[in-house]
Amino acid sequence: MKFPPPLSPLTHLTHLARLTRLPPLPLLPRPPGPRLSSALVGATALELLVLAGRLAVYPFGLAPERGRTAPAEAGPPATTDPPAPAPAPATTVPPVVPSAAPPVVLLHGFIDNRSAFVVLRRTLARHGRRPESLNYSPLTRDVRTAAGLLGRHVEEICARTGHSRVDIVGHSLGGLIARYYVQRLGGDRRVRTLVTLGTPHGGTAVAPGAGVHPIVRQMRGGSSVIEELRGPAPGCRTRFVSFWSELDQVMVPVGTACVDHPDLDAVNVRVTGIGHLALPVHPTVAAAVREALEAPEAGVDDATATGTTSAA
Repeated sequence: MKFPPPLSPLTHLTHLARLTRLPPLPLLPRPPGPRLSSALVGATALELLVLAGRLAVYPFGLAPERGRTAPAEAGPPATTDPPAPAPAPATTVPPVVPSAAPPVVLLHGFIDNRSAFVVLRRTLARHGRRPESLNYSPLTRDVRTAAGLLGRHVEEICARTGHSRVDIVGHSLGGLIARYYVQRLGGDRRVRTLVTLGTPHGGTAVAPGAGVHPIVRQMRGGSSVIEELRGPAPGCRTRFVSFWSELDQVMVPVGTACVDHPDLDAVNVRVTGIGHLALPVHPTVAAAVREALEAPEAGVDDATATGTTSAA
């Protein structure tokens, strides 16, 4: 008696399906939401790399920057000899004249410090600018308080350097503090150009769990600080340059990082290919910030309200 050959596993399952008349399995539905683009994946990887670097250099930025005070003039030597004759007028040293470019104040973001600007500091210093940083405490609970601290720091810089105005570069919350100082505390008389990097000018809806910190709540849309900045600002003398990234996951929506105010002289620059943390450390952005600071006060093309910088 001949027996049929044994069935393969696949043939066995096919016969079993026919015998039990199992319906075909439906196709699994595609998960909702957009597919991750290669640009977003690359930006996220860069954000993680920048975060690791920032954690490594963070301790070095905890100490406040040393004040650059002018050396005191030396008095006459203590001696019993007769005083030396007065020098001839031709040898009198002329007073120090401040350089043409004003100082640049760097203001970091939330729970950060001046170490965030290590790349931008070098870029500005190589081109003859004098960057100075201000650390504000992570325990600061109010944008208004931090803006007042910034104002006192700016006055000290002006008194020390002989300049009547400064430029400011602020990242994230730092840009919001600087804008409040300029727009609400009269800082426009001291600030020539304010550059913001990923700043929530219109308020951001990201990280609801972080709202336990009062200053984070002030960065939300509809907060009292955001509503104050929406108010009229006639005659504001400061020029605004806002850098925003389409891949900034902290600014929700991303357009909130743009300055949109009828009374302000503002230029919004779109950055492509990087996220929130990379904005103050990317060399391409640093070069664009330097160019924005070097633009003449009244020589900027007012018809151009937007621009694009590719950092990919």
